Amino acid sequence: MPKYKFIVNPISGRGSGQKPIPILEQVLSAHPFEYNLTVTQRPWHASELALQAAQEGFDAVIAVGGDGTANEVLNGLMQAHLNGLKTPALGILCVGRGNDFAFGMQVPPTLEEGIEILKDDFRKKIDVGYVEGGLYPQGRYFGNGVGIGFDAVVGFEALKLAPLSGFFSYIVAALKTIFLYFNAPRVRIELDHETLEQPALMISTMNGRRMGGGFMMAPESLSGDGLFDICIAGQVSRTGIFALIPRFMKGTQKGHPAIHFSRSARVSITAIEGTLPAHADGETLCTEGQKLSMKIIPNALEIICSPPQTR
Repeated sequence: MPKYKFIVNPISGRGSGQKPIPILEQVLSAHPFEYNLTVTQRPWHASELALQAAQEGFDAVIAVGGDGTANEVLNGLMQAHLNGLKTPALGILCVGRGNDFAFGMQVPPTLEEGIEILKDDFRKKIDVGYVEGGLYPQGRYFGNGVGIGFDAVVGFEALKLAPLSGFFSYIVAALKTIFLYFNAPRVRIELDHETLEQPALMISTMNGRRMGGGFMMAPESLSGDGLFDICIAGQVSRTGIFALIPRFMKGTQKGHPAIHFSRSARVSITAIEGTLPAHADGETLCTEGQKLSMKIIPNALEIICSPPQTR
């Protein structure tokens, strides 16, 4: 009988993370698999619980929360992988604000749909990113992407908008950020086949497709191709930023003169003038960093997601 570990973050989605617990227990008790449900108590507890679940032989670890919860669980599973353990599959039940990682991995946005795909148990291999620098010189794994510059500041500002939630909070934060962060730092961007030195208002290194709950940073990204999709926005005016926001919402920014796309398995970004605010899967990497290095690890984990015919 399969064993599923559910890790619930009670503060996901502005405190709505614990609401699914009674529903989950009622639904899961009617299905033929063994399960254990644990509520996190502190930062990085989800990572510790995921590693412990691998040590205890669970077949899958389900992150019940948002992008931050999924990221912690992913880090715990990758630690299990490094330790030579049989690594459980990753599952996600969305109760967070952005749920961008889930979106890129074809995990449905509602709790009910998420439970259905757990029953179907369709799995696929995905790549995982690894970033070094900022608050994590020892490195940290990520599933969706690393955002540097404008979109990182948007994320920081969205966290301050306590009464707001979801994509609307990111829209308000983006409009606010236009007046806070508009001078692009000059950076050196080293990729597999090119090196760029330019002002960059934003650099998105993506394994998934979306950030901020609705901004399509890399609409053509594939999570199993062994490459990051990198979207670089050069210096534009404040009016230009206003004009670009709808294009990022639609994923139509390609072709704009200030936008450059590339693909690479390794990315190194160094601030020549200015500093680098950055996040990984919405979690702060640094507010004034100098250098970040990323690499992709192909086919690192299995994820439970929607079968291709239902997407």
